[in-house]
Amino acid sequence: MSPHVLILGGTAEARELAAALVTRPGLRVTTSLAGRVSRPGALAGDVRVGGFGGTEGMADWLREQRVDALVDATHPFAGAITANAARAAAATGVRAVVLRRPGWRPGPEDRWHTVTSLSAAADLLPRFGPRVFLTTGRMGLSHFAHLADRHFVVRSVDPPEPPMPPHTEVLLARGPFTVTDELTLLRAYLIDVLVTKDSGSQATAAKLTAARRLRLPVVMVARPPLPDGVSVVPDVTGALDWLGLDPAR
Repeated sequence: MSPHVLILGGTAEARELAAALVTRPGLRVTTSLAGRVSRPGALAGDVRVGGFGGTEGMADWLREQRVDALVDATHPFAGAITANAARAAAATGVRAVVLRRPGWRPGPEDRWHTVTSLSAAADLLPRFGPRVFLTTGRMGLSHFAHLADRHFVVRSVDPPEPPMPPHTEVLLARGPFTVTDELTLLRAYLIDVLVTKDSGSQATAAKLTAARRLRLPVVMVARPPLPDGVSVVPDVTGALDWLGLDPAR
C-alpha cells in the first residue's frame, strides 16, 4: 500500500505542499480542511472537509486511513487542532511535524504593542484613537463587542460572525494586498490603530508597512505556544526534507 501523508491544511503552505507531494510516485496525499472558509480554492490530491471529533476522532481516522505521516500546516492560531493533532499522532505512533511559517518581527520604526489574546487587544484600544482597522479574522469579534465608543473597520474573507461591535464596517476581501492598497485604505477610513494577529503571511504583510509609513500604532496578537515536544519546520522545503523527499525534485 502507498505511504499516506495527511496534511492539515488551510494555508498557502499546505496547498504548496500538496501540489509538491502529488507529483511524487507512490504517495497518497490527503488534505484536511476545517471548512470555515466558503471558497478554499482547488487543492491537489484527496481532500476532506470538516472536523475529526477531537483527539480521539483524529486518532481513529489516522488508524482507519493508515496514515504514515502527518504535516500540520494549519494557521498559526489554530491552537486546538494543533494540540489535537499532536496528541493523536502520539497515541497512534504516526510521525508528525508542524509546518509553521516564521512570525513577523518589528523594525525600529514600528509602533507595535504585543498582546497575548484578543481580549487583551480590546483592553488596549482605549489608549488609541477611535477608528480601528481590525484584521483578526471573522471569528472572535465578540471580544470587541463592548467597545461602543470605537468605530471598527473589519476585513475578512467571509462575513464575520456576531456578536460584533455596534459601529462596524465590514470589508470582504482576500489578499494579497499591496502597500499602495493598504495606504489607500488606512487613509480613506481615517484609521487610528491597526489590530492584527501575527500570522506571518506575506500575503497580508503590506498593512504593517503601510502602518509604519503612516506612523500608526499596531496592536499585535502573539501566536499561541506550540505543544511541548513537537517538531517544527518553517517552510515546504523543510517539510519535504522531513518526509525524506528531495526538495530539489
